[in-house]
Amino acid sequence: MLVEICANSLQSALNAEMGGADRIELCSELAVGGITPSYGLLKSIKAHISIPVHVLIRPRSGDFTYSDLEFEIMKKDIAICRDLGFEGIVAGVLHRDFTLDEERTRSLIEASGGLHFTFHRAFDWVRDPISTFGKLEHLGVQTLLSSGQKISALEGIELLTRLYEKATTCTILPGGGIGMGNVQEFKKRNFKAVHLSGSTSIKKLKTTPLLPMYSQSKLKDDEITVTDLDIVRHIINEAK
Repeated sequence: MLVEICANSLQSALNAEMGGADRIELCSELAVGGITPSYGLLKSIKAHISIPVHVLIRPRSGDFTYSDLEFEIMKKDIAICRDLGFEGIVAGVLHRDFTLDEERTRSLIEASGGLHFTFHRAFDWVRDPISTFGKLEHLGVQTLLSSGQKISALEGIELLTRLYEKATTCTILPGGGIGMGNVQEFKKRNFKAVHLSGSTSIKKLKTTPLLPMYSQSKLKDDEITVTDLDIVRHIINEAK
């Protein structure tokens, strides 16, 4: 069974490789489901990691429906990953009605230029998973990362099993809540691969800071935070 570790830093990737992982999915900011890692992290990974690395292409947190400008960023990030010599790309695009954006998914696969292409957990939002999976296989997606449309892959194991039985060319990669206590359940069902972060929290400060730097109100799947043109104009007028 192939074990893919979702690594959010160079240290996480180093630990994954030393621990015997077969492959790494590289991202930043696990707390929001992952976003594209920085150029500096990409360069460091290439310098220090020898096992295959697939890079998450997601320009921001929130939903998986992107503006034209955001989509251009995604394609530019894929080009960087190709130039740096990474082995795979992980991405996913939906329409606002939670159906697969076939045109843009095809465009990202083409931009990947033969790199291994994984469609990520945006799949867990689609309305018709069986039909959508057929479309993904037709597009040439090589791996589908999914929790079976449940909070955890263990809860979604029945749908994952249906997808596994239906698959002809695409590997089903269960991911979400997989750990030491349940990985055997996926091995018993003959899944060929699993995805997990294997992460733990490390306390770095002895005392709690005076105020938080995160904003809980901005962590929403159905909203994104963007600088407001009218607010900026109003403040600029007042400040000047």
